[in-house]
Amino acid sequence: MKRLVIIPTYNEKENIEAIIRAVLDLPVDFHILVIDDGSPDGTAAIVKRLMQDEFADRLFIVERQGKQGLGTAYICGFRWGLEHGYDYIFEMDADFSHNPQDLLKLYHALDEENADVAIGSRYVSGVNVVNWPMGRVLMSYFASKYVRTVLGIPIHDTTAGFVGYRRKVLETIELDKIRFKGYAFQIEMKFTAYKCGFVIKEVPIIFVNRVLGTSKMSGGIFSEALLGVLRLKWSSWFRQYPKAK
Repeated sequence: MKRLVIIPTYNEKENIEAIIRAVLDLPVDFHILVIDDGSPDGTAAIVKRLMQDEFADRLFIVERQGKQGLGTAYICGFRWGLEHGYDYIFEMDADFSHNPQDLLKLYHALDEENADVAIGSRYVSGVNVVNWPMGRVLMSYFASKYVRTVLGIPIHDTTAGFVGYRRKVLETIELDKIRFKGYAFQIEMKFTAYKCGFVIKEVPIIFVNRVLGTSKMSGGIFSEALLGVLRLKWSSWFRQYPKAK
């Protein structure tokens, strides 16, 4: 079985080498695809050095021009992973807010527990967030409650960005129809997988706020998520979703 971890980057020179080494040192053989949106700080150069010197067969990069959004980075990565024959494809941040060891939990849920989508969840067993300001914790927690209520999906952490997919999910859900770029992208992917009938499992994790580098969160991204939920609900009334095989 081939396993790919997609890591989108923009100005992550402080974190990128460490996160790559942490993932590739795991006891399960993961490969990494970095999607870099033209980082001016040299993030891509670090990745290419590691590819050349140590990890030519396990580390890959796609370089894009300018910041094109998280959602489009992941869609690009999903397509790359499908084209290169990966069976399990994971989303992960570069900044260690997602513990690389928890990739093993997500993989176990997919490979051993028959999940089609495995979510590294901050809220399935309480609130497991470290070093976030209380206002941001409350905003994120209640945003997930809002999404869960409006869309009617049984997922506690609807905006989670630490997710694993079986290949068949990404082949089924019509990636061309995924429209959102920020937090709403994460919501749209989960909602679409649910509407297609895939088995979704939340795996409890502890989310730790980044120590190095700068957060990419903005009010505009959060607003897109809140308004995007209403658009998703509306459009779902008129859309025929492909069904899980």
